[in-house]
Amino acid sequence: MPRPVDNHLCLLAILLAGLWGCGAPSQPPTGQSAAQEASAPSQPEHAWKWKLITTWPKNLPGAGLSAERLAERLRMMSNGRLDIKVYGAGELVGAFEVFDAVSAGTAEMGHGASYYWRGKIPIAALFSTVPFGMTAQEMNAWLRYGGGLALWRELYAPFALVPFVAGNTGVQMAGWFNKEISSVEDLKGLKMRIPGLGGEAFNRAGGVPVNVPAGEVFTSLQTGVIDATEWIGPYNDLALGLYTAGNYYYYPGWHEPGTTLELIVNQQALESLPADLQAMVETAAQAVNDDTLADYVAHSQAALDTLVNEHGVQLRPLPKDVLEHLRAAAQGVVAEAAGEDELSQRIYASYMAFAERARRYTALTEQAYLDMR
Repeated sequence: MPRPVDNHLCLLAILLAGLWGCGAPSQPPTGQSAAQEASAPSQPEHAWKWKLITTWPKNLPGAGLSAERLAERLRMMSNGRLDIKVYGAGELVGAFEVFDAVSAGTAEMGHGASYYWRGKIPIAALFSTVPFGMTAQEMNAWLRYGGGLALWRELYAPFALVPFVAGNTGVQMAGWFNKEISSVEDLKGLKMRIPGLGGEAFNRAGGVPVNVPAGEVFTSLQTGVIDATEWIGPYNDLALGLYTAGNYYYYPGWHEPGTTLELIVNQQALESLPADLQAMVETAAQAVNDDTLADYVAHSQAALDTLVNEHGVQLRPLPKDVLEHLRAAAQGVVAEAAGEDELSQRIYASYMAFAERARRYTALTEQAYLDMR
């Protein structure tokens, strides 16, 4: 028969075991703490898995990374409900097939520049850039508060596409040339990679425009397929190694003074999203628009310093008579872009009216300040 003290010890052990079982928190099976488990994002009930195709090489600094940042922002903002995979040019479709592929629903989204579709919609180039036209700041103002975006969406509606402003490069460089440009005569017969309205103006000035996607620019210049090329500016030109293929680097970028990049979304795909995700697409595109311009401004001068100081690039301004010759050619090209259809004429009239107001105000503000500085 057990002694009384043994009974008391047994009872005490049972009570302590019970108290321990009630008071000690059990660990989650994942090994997370309770606080970590509570703050961990829940899995979305439904996820939209989309494809975003671009006209840029994968992870190209500036423009190419803008598409990646857009996809990442939307993934985070939506808590994984909008899961977007980015494809560089040539991975799913060719660089110049993006418009048609998104229109057909092959991909839900595309990132590029509207002047690439000039052969399909001549007036579309005005939503990207116009030679001797508006700067990035002025383009943003026209598109957001001057009626430009509404006209852009009206233009793309027959193709079942919804465009969003999604980047700007700022003023570009005039480009890389394999011979020195001293006069207008030096442009004659010169084969140059230059798209959009700038390419048409270059043609009328005596040159031969060639449309080459980014992935082929270096090889085309190196092998003599083209004699000159423009590709945004130092940030990208350094990454593409163009300094090893071109002898002279000219400025300013008369043909692209503030190039707007676009996000195009298949209309049916966009309308399939709930209202909050649709709003996120617009918000993320606007954020990327601002971020892209800041990216180019932040990195272009450092890249230019590297090109000049480490690689011995010969930096040259285009002669004034060459610029005036190009300006005269561009004026006719831009006027003819409106064509005869009513919508194109409305777009042209809206752009030109806003550009004139912007010029007058810019002359009193940014231009006056820069001249003084």
